[in-house]
Formats: sequence, C-alpha cells, structure tokens
Amino acid sequence: MPRWAAGLVVVVAVAAVAGALAGVARSDEAPFPHPSGPVDVAGPINTAFPGLTTFRGNASRSYYGQGPVPTDPVKRWTFPADGQKLCAMSAETQTGPKKLWCGTGWTGQPNVVPFRGGWQVRIGAFDDHYHFLDAGTGVTSFPDLVTGDLAKGSATTDADGYPLYYAGSRDNQLRVIAMDRATPTVLWQADAHTTVPQPLWNDDWDGAPLQIGDYLLEGGENSWFYVIRLHRGYGPDGLVRVDPQIVATVPGWDQQLLNDLHDPPPQPDVSIENSVAYRDGIVYFANSGGLVQGWDISDLLAGGTSPPKRVFRFWTGDDTDASVVIDREGFLYVASEYQRFNARAKELGQLMKLDPRRPNDPVVWSIPATEIGFEGAGGSWATPALYGDYVYFTTAAGRVLEVQRSTGRIVWEEQINAPTIASPVVVDGTLLQGDCSGHLYAWDVSDPTVPPPLEWDLNLGDCIESTPAVWDGWLYVGTREGFIYGVADADTPPPTGSGPSASPSPSASPSVSASPSVSASL
Repeated sequence: MPRWAAGLVVVVAVAAVAGALAGVARSDEAPFPHPSGPVDVAGPINTAFPGLTTFRGNASRSYYGQGPVPTDPVKRWTFPADGQKLCAMSAETQTGPKKLWCGTGWTGQPNVVPFRGGWQVRIGAFDDHYHFLDAGTGVTSFPDLVTGDLAKGSATTDADGYPLYYAGSRDNQLRVIAMDRATPTVLWQADAHTTVPQPLWNDDWDGAPLQIGDYLLEGGENSWFYVIRLHRGYGPDGLVRVDPQIVATVPGWDQQLLNDLHDPPPQPDVSIENSVAYRDGIVYFANSGGLVQGWDISDLLAGGTSPPKRVFRFWTGDDTDASVVIDREGFLYVASEYQRFNARAKELGQLMKLDPRRPNDPVVWSIPATEIGFEGAGGSWATPALYGDYVYFTTAAGRVLEVQRSTGRIVWEEQINAPTIASPVVVDGTLLQGDCSGHLYAWDVSDPTVPPPLEWDLNLGDCIESTPAVWDGWLYVGTREGFIYGVADADTPPPTGSGPSASPSPSASPSVSASPSVSASL
C-alpha cells in the first residue's frame, strides 16, 4: 500500500470517531444498516455434535458459543471450591527469574463439550494442569492432565468426535491426548526445541491447535508453523490411537522481516502466539514481528506432498498476537499491538481489515489505537469479533469499538478499565468483554446502530485476561486471582444435550475423516 494511502486511511478513521461516537452517521454519510432479520452468524467447526471445541469455535475464529446469555448472572460455582488457588512458579521470560503465576491467562478460552452423558469444561491453568470440570457444578469430572509448566493458552477438542484433546504447555510440549481411558493419556508430543532446525524466541504453545480433518495446524512460540497428519483411528481394543507425522514446518519469519524489525540480540521476537485460521485451503497467521501470512496447504490436506506455498504477506509493523479472523467473503480482520513505536505502525494503525486477494494493496481500512494500556504498550491483544455487518475491537487501553465492516466507520465506542487484553464475544445480540479490574460487562448490541445499553456488569474480583466461553445459559471464564468460574442466572439449570451423534466407529480407518471444506465450517 502506498505511504500516502495508508496515512489517508488513518486520517479518515480518526475523523470518523467524531461523527460516530453517538452511534449516528454524519449527515453526509449513509446511515448504519439495521439488521433486516436474524443475524447470520458463523457456525461451529464441529457439525456432528454440539459444543465449543476450540478458541473462537471454528476455522475462521468467528464462533463464540451458544446462547442464551445470562441476564442477571451470579457466580454459580468456583473452582477450586476449597479456596486453594491455581498457582505455580514459572519464568517471566526465557532467561528471567521465576515468579508466581495464578489463575488463567491469555487467551485461556475453555472448551465446553459433551462428555460421558454430561457436559464438561476443559481448561488449562497456571498451576501447570489441564482441568476437566462438570459444567453444571465445577466439580472435577476427569483427572487432571499434569504438564511441566504453565498451561496458559487455549486447547482443542477433536471436532470429528474422536476422543482426542490437543493441548500445548510452556514445558515445550504440544500433546495429543486420549480421553477414552481412565485418565487423560498422552499418545504423542512434539518438542518446540527439537522438531525444527532453528527455533526462535520461546518454547510455549499459546495458540489453540486447529484440527482440519486428519490434520493438526499449529503455530508455536518457537516461531514455526506446523502441519501434522494425525492418522487417527482405533485399535483392536476399541481405544483411540494416532500415529502423527509432521508433514510440513514453515518458519514464521523471513529475512525481509528481520531487516525491517532491527530487534536487538540475542534473537528477534517473531513468535507465533495466535491461533491459526483457515479458509479454502489457505492457513492464515501472524507473528510477534507483525508479519501476517497466508500459506496454501490444500495439497497437503488432500494427502499430497507439495510443500506449503506462501500466497499472502503483509507487515503491520508491530507485534500481532491476536488471531486473524476471516469473514464469509474471505476478508481478514487483524489487531496489532503498538510497542515498537516504529514508523510503519504509526502510519498504518492497529485495527484493520485486509483483502488477501489484493496482495500488493490489501488494506481496506485501518484505525489507529496507539493509547498506552498494557506493559507500556498500546494497540490490541484481543481477537476481533464479527457479528452481522459489524466487527468489535478491544484495545489494551480499554477502548471497546463497534466498526462497520464494509467502511471502517466507528459506530460507537465505550471505555472500560485498562489493561484489557481479553477478546470480545458476541452471542445472541449480547457483547461480552472482561477487563483487568475484574469486571465482565454485557452490552445489548441487537440494534448495532446506537450506543449499546449496558445489560449487566459482574465483578469477578481480579484481572480477566481469558476469553469467556458461552454455552446454554452459562459463561465459563478464569481470572488471574487463581480461580475458574461458572456463571449463570440463579435459576438456570446445568447445560443439557446429547453427546456426539456421529462419532467415528471403532472400525474407522486412520485416514482423513472429514474433508477440509466440511471441517472448516464458517
């Protein structure tokens, strides 16, 4: 994009604030569109059974759960119930001293899935454990999976119904876990240090793995993207088995990025911390150097051997940890941080819509968000949320914005407490957002053309970095205080529903169980 055009986009976006904060278009602008009927929302990646199986629910990272949303919520349960906080010691950086970490962190969105006749909340925490809790009571319903360090990202339940759970930890390991034994059983793991020739930056796995058919797609803080063929199936004993093979690894950086960044030694910060997104054979991700990329992996996912081919490259100028979100038309919504304070980030802005079909000029619009809000930085750590004709952004400084997707005009803006790094969630016309004062807010956005009425504000007592999961009248979220909460109206019953209606049979072959086009539900 030409420098003058990028600057113009930012100027237009800033000017739009003055005319749009009241939720009314200026007299010389077209009015904001009202929904003409029920809002057409994206569906889950899992079509054979209900539930929220991965961060933001599907391959485009745009499904947020199933309503209704509570209207007068209370804490229905707290885990652990005995007051013993979920805490462990871990280093602040790769080489720094250890400190105490508690609760759940970024992105930390639980899975909510049917399990053995009931509903289960699956969530990693800063006590180095993955916890499996009864959705209605918060009582442990399956033994913990114990790792060697923090479990601070989001994990994934197999979307095709295989009893498998895909989860990383700060102990370097990405794991494939069987859930059909008496305890969670690690069938395979990949080490962030030894599986690639040149790991950079760190060894954590923050992003939720994306399972597309018989393949697992994941980016690591070692700065590499992985394509793993799982070879799922069942053994003679009827238990699930896998025989994974890493079929491709792609460095998340290139020499041009390193030249542009000028990061100081010992190594550049180009880690992949977001959950990769996928559409029509192309996987999208960004890294801490601000490089947004699209790689064509369609041949690999069809069982071929052609290596991934890069089809999209765009530099935001700064750390981009939030996940790329894809809409039904194939546009990308990207939120970047503002911590290097370089010319590119100042010129471009931090909240943007990109068209990957225009690789030489992809910026549709961009909005600046340079206000400082978290650890001396500005911009956004929060993954954008799509709902109807609008997209919702949240910045580290506590700005909550509704933006018209087609034009980039800001419809309205709310201010909450900074820092705010949790991702917004929209279900049934209610926008949910947590902040680091411990408040979880709910706004009515059923009429997106006006400033939203505040439906409720629930104080959970400490910083909410994690993204809440919404399911059947319940919200599930952890805080940095050291606890996980089940939140619902006082009279809401526990979630109900049947388990997988089309689970693979024990005789299923370990070949691809669902085509990418089916699994990657948008």
